[in-house]
Amino acid sequence: MTARMLLEAGAVKYSAEQPYFLSTGWASPVYIDVQRLISFPRIRAALMDLASETVLANVGFEQFDTVAGVESSGIAYAAWIAERLSLPLQYVRRRPRGFGREAQIEGTLRPGARVLLVDDISTDGRSKVELCRALRAMEARADHVLVMFFYDVFAEARRLLGELNIKLHHLATWRDVLAEAGASGYFAPPVAEDVRRFLENPQRWSLDHGGIGSFPDRA
Repeated sequence: MTARMLLEAGAVKYSAEQPYFLSTGWASPVYIDVQRLISFPRIRAALMDLASETVLANVGFEQFDTVAGVESSGIAYAAWIAERLSLPLQYVRRRPRGFGREAQIEGTLRPGARVLLVDDISTDGRSKVELCRALRAMEARADHVLVMFFYDVFAEARRLLGELNIKLHHLATWRDVLAEAGASGYFAPPVAEDVRRFLENPQRWSLDHGGIGSFPDRA
């Protein structure tokens, strides 16, 4: 259903001749503009219902004390989910601003709070790891991340998250979108085949098109 929403809203983009360069450095023939969904009220409402139900089913009904959105891409989604779950809201900056314990967060976050971190998308998982580390440095318990879309094609993503005992919850992956795009005719057969080649070997596709081909060394 999430894949269908993305396609119906025109959020799935393809461009192989001028590939997309993700913020983490990977080159990709496809891009998901999840932020586009906020302008479609019926899709937005259904998506937030699915997201809330996913968290409750996977984690439980009384397992979080607060919801934190990632600046700026996750703030709207975090606000809607916090409203549905009747939880407080904060947002986390990608980089600290100023000094002190609260330089990276807006809102009140008490020590020991169980945080659900919310963002629109996850590609290779690195930014979510860094944000969870930042929340933990503020004495919060940041063990769960919710995204609307997870690429799920970069081999190390799940390992990076797993090393910090971070559980990633998501509503759709590229394989879901490719299946729906093929069934609906959204992608012509040659386009679907090119996307499939990317999914099967994103490192090779990225290197061949000017992007990175491996995860950067971690400090």
